[in-house]
Amino acid sequence: MEFACGFVYVPPALSQKIGQKSNVNKRSALLPPVNRIRPCRPPPPPPTNSAQAKSPKPLRPHPKVIEQLEKSKEVKKAVKSTVFYENAEFHNKTEASITPPRSITPPHTTPPRRTALLPPHMKLSSTNQTPPYSQPFNPSSTNSQEFTYDLPKNEPDLNASLWDPNYSYITPEGTGGEVKLPSDTNNGQSAKALVPPLPPRPSFMKSMPLYLVLLPTPQSSSSSPQKTDSPLIPSPTSKDKGPLSGNPNVLLVSLGKLLSEERGQTMQGEPTSCSQCGSVLDSGHENLVKECYFCRAWEPQSPVTGHRDGLFSLCPDETPLGDDDSLLLFCIDISGSMSITAEMSDGENVVHRSRLQFVQEAVLQCVQRLSQQQPDIRVGLITFNYQVTMHGNEIFTSHSLSGPELIESNFLKEAAASFPTPPPLSQTRDYLQKQVMGLSEGGTTALGPAALLSIAIASRQPGSKVIICTDGKANTDLGNLEVEDLDAHTLLSSTIFYQELGLYAANQGVTVSVLSIEGTDCRLDELGRLADRTGGTVVIASPNKLHSEFENIIENRTIATHCTVTLLLPQSLRMRGEREARHKVIREVGNVDPDTEITLQFGASEQDTEVLAPASGSRVSIQLQIRYRQRRGRMMLRVITADRDVTDDSAAALSSLSLAIIQLNSSQASAALAVRGRFLDARREGELQRKLIERAIEHNSSAEDHQIYQEWVKTMEPIYNNIHNFTRRKSVDSDSQSLTDAGAALLYAMKHSNRKSISLKNKQKL
Repeated sequence: MEFACGFVYVPPALSQKIGQKSNVNKRSALLPPVNRIRPCRPPPPPPTNSAQAKSPKPLRPHPKVIEQLEKSKEVKKAVKSTVFYENAEFHNKTEASITPPRSITPPHTTPPRRTALLPPHMKLSSTNQTPPYSQPFNPSSTNSQEFTYDLPKNEPDLNASLWDPNYSYITPEGTGGEVKLPSDTNNGQSAKALVPPLPPRPSFMKSMPLYLVLLPTPQSSSSSPQKTDSPLIPSPTSKDKGPLSGNPNVLLVSLGKLLSEERGQTMQGEPTSCSQCGSVLDSGHENLVKECYFCRAWEPQSPVTGHRDGLFSLCPDETPLGDDDSLLLFCIDISGSMSITAEMSDGENVVHRSRLQFVQEAVLQCVQRLSQQQPDIRVGLITFNYQVTMHGNEIFTSHSLSGPELIESNFLKEAAASFPTPPPLSQTRDYLQKQVMGLSEGGTTALGPAALLSIAIASRQPGSKVIICTDGKANTDLGNLEVEDLDAHTLLSSTIFYQELGLYAANQGVTVSVLSIEGTDCRLDELGRLADRTGGTVVIASPNKLHSEFENIIENRTIATHCTVTLLLPQSLRMRGEREARHKVIREVGNVDPDTEITLQFGASEQDTEVLAPASGSRVSIQLQIRYRQRRGRMMLRVITADRDVTDDSAAALSSLSLAIIQLNSSQASAALAVRGRFLDARREGELQRKLIERAIEHNSSAEDHQIYQEWVKTMEPIYNNIHNFTRRKSVDSDSQSLTDAGAALLYAMKHSNRKSISLKNKQKL
């Protein structure tokens, strides 16, 4: 597997949430403790007369205070002779009288201007709660409490400067008394006019920080701005530093390459897997793993250990099938519309040939080439008009079904099971060519029953192919596509029929391709579901190019069937563009050919607030599991685990971006939305990835990438601007719009495109 980006990119906004989440319980050192009531009244002063001589002696500062002050590097000592009281003993002395606190008048000194700080925190050393401070002070209260200072680190020396003698500290807080402001010799009356009164402080708090009043100065005016190196002011963000508009987290899985690689060692049996998510970690244990790296919620941890790249044979005792004897069935339309002629040049002459004649010539050329290159291949012929005919050979005769026999699906499957398997082409070539040359057109188009019979016959051998060639809409009861304007119920049942038929073919390992003739209307948006589900091709060809299109379909050999791709991410990441945006996705691929490539998108969740995105600089593990059946019938499992670094640096992501993978993903994802009728979502998806590609080209300054991008934009033009040119008018059963044949063929081709096909299209346009 290949990653479009060298990192797992997480937008800066999501990576910053990690720090915010981790600091959610932290409080600033300047804020008071939680659930603490600040006292409104100071404790009483010490006794001064002889009547109070028997009152308790003042205690020395609490050891906790001394320990905290000694640990501080810059604070020498916050309290020199602070007096503490044991309130319980003091308040039991009911005869003690309270005298007003003495005014403290330190020597007159002008204090220097200092940075504003909040008062030191006070914590109650006793677990008992004090009475509410809003009530009058009750001396008889028996609650005992002590206050200790909780000083922040790096606190400046609070006793380095003396107090202002003009400031009064004797007025209790909240009494509404007059407050005297400190004198300011510099600003005078302007400071008093601009600055509100400072709150008074309790008298028992002697060491208090001074407040600094920050006033505008001539140097800070707008006329003469002053430069500052403050880190709090963010610098303008450059374009390469901002968040990316698209999603660079794209994974490319080249299934054709991975499944065809020759490996030396294959482990036998089912590997040990997690019982919750199914991740494969180690094959050395017999029991299932109950919890693994991918199941746990994200946390800084080492990446997953186990298989980096392992191949398992899931059923080692299973007997493999014999040599490749897959089937190739031509399902040809011989209805009345196939008699329409078209002009073509034959040397200097212009001749008219019917559509059926063009088809006959193309099939004969394919049979001739296959008889030379693959004589053991088994080729069959099924034709349909008002009836469906399974053509035989010298060994068994042909068999036709018509009327009520073409209505019931189960009857058609039973009829297909009773029809013999065609012998190798080396034995039937001459008879098959005679059958093709003897075809004649006429009647209606029983395409639905013919497709079901062909798939049922081909299902005997996984890896078989069915090529349906038609020039019109199916118009018999089963799978009728000609009644969209008259009967919505019939159209809905036909849509369900082709969806279920495509699922049936994929489960049987059959690849179905649909080839229509240019200038016709076959409702490929519905009929193409067969090809879309089975990994086949939807093609519109001109009559004189039918042979080359047949050859391309035949040469695209199936190398594996029943393929299922599983991607496992850690809980901190989520899938994008899938039906379920979880950390695990299972995609049914079905049949795989050598050029099959799929892309997957993932990234950090932007809506899940409970799961944190991975932090920038961390490392995550991603596991890919590919379960498939080989052509000889053996079930295999390949497990690949990769580790990726996480970053929120947009420039680093752009520098390591693979534009080819991003372009392929944009084509596949947009086309997948458009074929389901979600045209606005398809356009939005294409626009986001186009902006990402443009930004990467600008960042890397690559002229070659710019040229490739310009050609790719032309391929995406229908989705960007002209999707209305490929849609019909609204359907009768809903407000959604269906696709024209040209639109369906284009979008189905884009959905199953690969890097090779995109490169060929770009070269053809050049």
